[in-house]
This record gives sequence, structure tokens and C-alpha cells, in this order.
Amino acid sequence: MLRIAAAIQIIAADEEPEGIDLILPETKELIAGIIAFGIVFFFVRLWAWPALQEMLENRRQAITGQLEEAEKVKREAESLLADYQAQVAGAKGEANQIIEEARTTAESMRGEIVTRAEAEAASVLEKGRADLTSERSRAAAALQGDVADLSLDMAEKVVAGSIDREAQRALVERYLDDLGGLNN
Repeated sequence: MLRIAAAIQIIAADEEPEGIDLILPETKELIAGIIAFGIVFFFVRLWAWPALQEMLENRRQAITGQLEEAEKVKREAESLLADYQAQVAGAKGEANQIIEEARTTAESMRGEIVTRAEAEAASVLEKGRADLTSERSRAAAALQGDVADLSLDMAEKVVAGSIDREAQRALVERYLDDLGGLNN
């Protein structure tokens, strides 16, 4: 056995391939490889190929379904976005309308309040003037009555007393003292 192994090594050492023979296998090996590949290809084509095709078809259908679903969801989202934007625009318009109505109402209320306040101020002023005029008239009437009473008192005293110069002087001084007492 050792001899056979040594002989194979010597033969193998003598026949070392060179050039293109390094790349190409021997003809027997090439034919055996082609037959093995054909058998494997036949069985793969017979059993694995339909399963692979079915798997690829299922995957294609799943992707197509997902794309269609994504497109549907996208359309729904765009529709919802458009509805939302319309609602926001409507709400803004309504808010602006409410603000404008509130502004108009506030302006009219302010006008009414100012008019009422001016009317009340005019009424108070007129009442004050009327009260002042009334008080003046009353004070003038009271003063006239007091002056008339003093004049009558003075006339009585003048008539009752003598009309000499000293008596008149004393009478005028008493009259002035009486008037001074009225002012206090």
C-alpha cells in the first residue's frame, strides 16, 4: 500500500497542470459535475420551483394589497385634512364674526351709556341750578323780611325816642350791631 501511494505521488508530481489546465477540470470531472447539476436542477424545478413561485406570488399580492391599503389610507387622510382645514377656516370666520358683533354691541352700549351719563349730568346740573335759584330766592326773601323787620324796629325806636343827633347816632350804632349779629 505504501508502494501504491508512493507511485501515485510520483505520477501526480510528474503531471502538474500548467496554463489553462489550471482553470479547467478534467473531462471526467466536468461531465460528472454537469450530470450532478442536471439532477439537482431537475429536482429543484420539480419541487422547490413551484413553492418558490407560490411564495413570490403571495409576497407580490401582499405588497400590492399593502400599497392599495396605504393609498386608501392616504386618500382618507387627505380627505380628513381637507375637512379639518375647512372646519378651521369656518371656525376662524365664525370667531371673526362673533368678535365683530361683540365690537358693534360694545360700541352701541358705550354710546348709550355716554348718552345716559350726559343726560343724567345735565339733569343733575339743571336740578342744582334750580336748587340754587330757589335758595337764592328764599335767602333774598328772608333777607328782605329781616331788613323790613329791622327797618320797622328802627323806625319804631326813632319815633319812640327823641330825634336829637346823639339819639340818632346811638340808634344807627345799635342797628349796625343788630346787623352784625345777623351775619354770625
